[in-house]
Amino acid sequence: MSYRRRLATALTLGCLATLGMAVLADQLPSAPAELGTIRRNERGQLEVVPTPADAPAGAAGTADDPAAAKRAMQTRSLEKKTPAAAASGKTIVVGPQEQIRSIQEAARIARDGDTVEIRPGEYRQQAVVWTQARLTIRGSGQRPLLIADGDSAEGKALWVVRRADMLIENIEFRGVRVPDGNGAGIRFENGHLRVVRCAFFNNETGILAGNAADAVLEVEDSEFGEAPTHAGALHHLLYAGTIARLSVKGSRFQQGFRGHLIKSRARESMILYNMLVDGVDGRASYELEFPNGGVAWVIGNVIGQSDKTDNQDLVSYGAEGQRWPDNALYLAHNTLINNWSGGRFLRVWADKMPPGSEVWALNNLLVGQGVFVPQAPGRYDGNRLVDRSALIDVDHLGFSLPNNSPLRGTAKSPGSVREQSLTPGAEFKLPVGIRPLPVGKPLSPGALQ
Repeated sequence: MSYRRRLATALTLGCLATLGMAVLADQLPSAPAELGTIRRNERGQLEVVPTPADAPAGAAGTADDPAAAKRAMQTRSLEKKTPAAAASGKTIVVGPQEQIRSIQEAARIARDGDTVEIRPGEYRQQAVVWTQARLTIRGSGQRPLLIADGDSAEGKALWVVRRADMLIENIEFRGVRVPDGNGAGIRFENGHLRVVRCAFFNNETGILAGNAADAVLEVEDSEFGEAPTHAGALHHLLYAGTIARLSVKGSRFQQGFRGHLIKSRARESMILYNMLVDGVDGRASYELEFPNGGVAWVIGNVIGQSDKTDNQDLVSYGAEGQRWPDNALYLAHNTLINNWSGGRFLRVWADKMPPGSEVWALNNLLVGQGVFVPQAPGRYDGNRLVDRSALIDVDHLGFSLPNNSPLRGTAKSPGSVREQSLTPGAEFKLPVGIRPLPVGKPLSPGALQ
């Protein structure tokens, strides 16, 4: 075949192919809308990241221009980097030998979802207002010691938690003083705060929670003590305002001075398996007070006042009148110790509370002298009075019935109320914390089984 014939044939075939492709193109569906880019998330699953609605026109066409595509990808990466980092969270390490040595500097750079890890050591004048919405602050190793040394945040506390879902763990707070006389280790204003394995000593107030109606404060395995003895406001070791819920578990309170060991105005208070014993030198007022009532669960605690107490009552309910529509006190399996010559194990201010406010007092062990009588409608059963000499020291807790005590194993089941069991499932152990009770073991009056 001549060159001219081959050229003519090639041109003819090319035209036919072009015409065929044009016909096929007319028959194809329209191009789908771009949904976004595909990536693998933290669970290893593929997901589509939508294209931002404000993406510039023609962004989809950058695939034909590698340089433009790279620039667009970098722009999207920068726009998403900050929230992505907040979602995944980073760890900020603070310590004497670390790049960041100041807790205040860590607070400045921390973002939502981060963890601030504080190395062992002594940190002075590290007052902070924590404004993040989600944060974990944790002491590593031996508990870091924070000493106020005259410093405070907003004249309120060493640390102020503004509004957060926050965990504070393994930190010690000492020596807070403010002009109003109620300087706290932590001032909790709103949100959900968990305080775990922390210590509060020689502060005008250990933890002070505000009055946000939806706030929740949970304290676990922590220590409170050494209330200062200078004049001024009452130095409560833990004071919860009119919040939604206070929970205190496995913690120790001692050495109060005129203020209360725990004072709660919360709508619901859960005080479980703690040791609230003021000690030989303690001069606390109430060991446990619910001035505005609410629903209070007091189960499995050792509660004791010294012979130097500033108030004759151990547990007080309703002294300042009703605030909440629902009011009840459930006092079960506590050991109540009165080292004073008189006084009351329990004081219910029924005349200040609405009619029908219930009090259940079941299987409590009453140690020493004092009054314990029904003061409101409810259930009163299984409460036993013993002399201080009837108790022995077990695991350095001198508040246990001996194995040969006639009261051993005599407690009847306290039952349940509001879908909540009143049977203790654990008991306090030193220095702080709880240990579970054997399932099925016969129960005795009091907290320590």
